[in-house]
Amino acid sequence: MNINAIAVIYRAEMMRAVNTLFQTIASPVISTSLYFVVFGSAIGSRIETIDGVSYGLFIVPGLTMLTLLTQSISNASFGIYFPKFTGTIYEILSAPLSFHEALIGYVGAAATKSLVVGTIILLTASLFVEMRIEHPVWMLVFLFLTCITFSLFGFIIGIWADSFEKLQIVPILVITPLVFLGGSFYSINMLPPFWQTVSFFNPVVYLVSGFRWSFFEVSDVNVWTSFSVIAIFLVLCLAMVSWMFRTGYKLRQ
Repeated sequence: MNINAIAVIYRAEMMRAVNTLFQTIASPVISTSLYFVVFGSAIGSRIETIDGVSYGLFIVPGLTMLTLLTQSISNASFGIYFPKFTGTIYEILSAPLSFHEALIGYVGAAATKSLVVGTIILLTASLFVEMRIEHPVWMLVFLFLTCITFSLFGFIIGIWADSFEKLQIVPILVITPLVFLGGSFYSINMLPPFWQTVSFFNPVVYLVSGFRWSFFEVSDVNVWTSFSVIAIFLVLCLAMVSWMFRTGYKLRQ
């Protein structure tokens, strides 16, 4: 394995984040604070507890997952799209490195940035509520898997997109609505039976539910089901990226 090539790609992507460090840190902190003011204070004052957990604390996993998904997709999609846009992708394709090595460099950097932002979200949340994590190992497992899986998904979007507008289509029109409708700020059990059934077709429900279980042992779905769903999605994303590199889909045109 070409460790030097992986390190070069990884460092280049991380330096791009360092150059916008204030935006990277300030944006999630401000957004998290606003969510807690609006949801935690305004709505939370009318909802005392959900499944024995205070509403302000209950929304922490969902809020973290919302940021992780959007940041992972955004970081990875822009990371691979920009070389396509500037034409430097051909240098990578002609370099003596396999697609696995390029993938590790790009996705590893995107996942790292998402993990940093996720940590900032949790630290910011701890200023508003008293944090409680019942299963820290499971929390880290879901955190890492989510960052890696959706960075892969973002990588796919970056290869597929041929304009900056297309980079925003999936995150804005698909991912964000799915997260808001995936039990991020409420329990699925609060919905009427019909909409509970509909919600279980939303894959984000399983991510949020598993992540929330690691905090409070409260979930709408069994934790192993949640883990299985994200593991299957990870394998599907790896298979799709492998096919894209093998066929040169939108990379060699």
